Amino acid sequence: MITLRGLNRALLHRQLLLERSELPVPDAVEHLVGMQAQEPPSPYYGLWSRLRDFTPDALGELVSDGRVVRAPLHRATIHLVTAADHARVEPVLRAMVRRRFTSSPFRAVLTGLDPDDVACESARLLAERPRTRPELGRALAERWPGLDAESLGHAATYLLPVVQLPPRGVWGRSGRAVWADAAQRIGALGDQEDLTGFVRRYLAAFGPATVKDVQLWSGLTRLKDVVPDMGLRVLTDEAGRELYDVPDGPLPDPDTPAPVRFLPEFDNVLLGHDDRTRVISEEDYRRGIVIGGKPTLLVDGFVHGTWKLAQGLDVQVFRPLTDVQRADVLAEGTRLLAFAGVEGDVRITS
Repeated sequence: MITLRGLNRALLHRQLLLERSELPVPDAVEHLVGMQAQEPPSPYYGLWSRLRDFTPDALGELVSDGRVVRAPLHRATIHLVTAADHARVEPVLRAMVRRRFTSSPFRAVLTGLDPDDVACESARLLAERPRTRPELGRALAERWPGLDAESLGHAATYLLPVVQLPPRGVWGRSGRAVWADAAQRIGALGDQEDLTGFVRRYLAAFGPATVKDVQLWSGLTRLKDVVPDMGLRVLTDEAGRELYDVPDGPLPDPDTPAPVRFLPEFDNVLLGHDDRTRVISEEDYRRGIVIGGKPTLLVDGFVHGTWKLAQGLDVQVFRPLTDVQRADVLAEGTRLLAFAGVEGDVRITS
């Protein structure tokens, strides 16, 4: 049996949040099986909290030269992965991303259309040049007059494996979301769907976990007949649920000290499980900070507040801090200001 606090420390350890890692940036991104990147700066703050001596250029250069890419993957949301890992991850998630379009507000555009025809025409258009969604939509509407151009533009980026191009996603720069055919940008797509390998990688970075946890993180379904037959270690949590884990997954002492950490909005630490109580209480989850996409503060391993940069660093805590915790938040917040290049003070309110 593993306690809630034991699950918390296992998650923090595997997420490189108990102690900053010396891993190179590509290795860290691959260890995490991709990073949520709906907000372009998020992976930078996520890696700063996980890696020793991390600088924005260490990731920005990888995004600029295409060694790390932004693509619709887990849960059909934008994730940051290495180009090499894209070939491993994308085939597992390809069908799910397509299915997500059928439940989107834009699905009606496909009535009477073959999705493969839309993907093929989108690939032809992107072979001419990278395009924004509106540009894709207008071009596709020339092929299918009378259909909503905005919906067609969204269909293209769900039905065809695509990546977003820099400067979007490069620290200190901005730009519209410009899409390219993934096969043209980073080479041949992966053609082997290694589902069990994908699940093992998830468990190595997020486990121990239930089948529902794996499904919520990835967007995949129907794994209840897959995971139990993988020869995994099985644990039980305090509620009696079965948790699966890789055999060598580290399980730190539940009393291991956990340092203060500042996490970006939509960090997968908060989105990687169906039962998120290993890192955020039900009370705090109901505050809407996860779904609302607010950057979060971890104190003693659990969400303790939110933060934002605005002429300094504003930290709102949900419960009182001890004197030691307050000093740690101020110290880590000062380091965050230096990393972000923002002048000002750390202000803590409740």
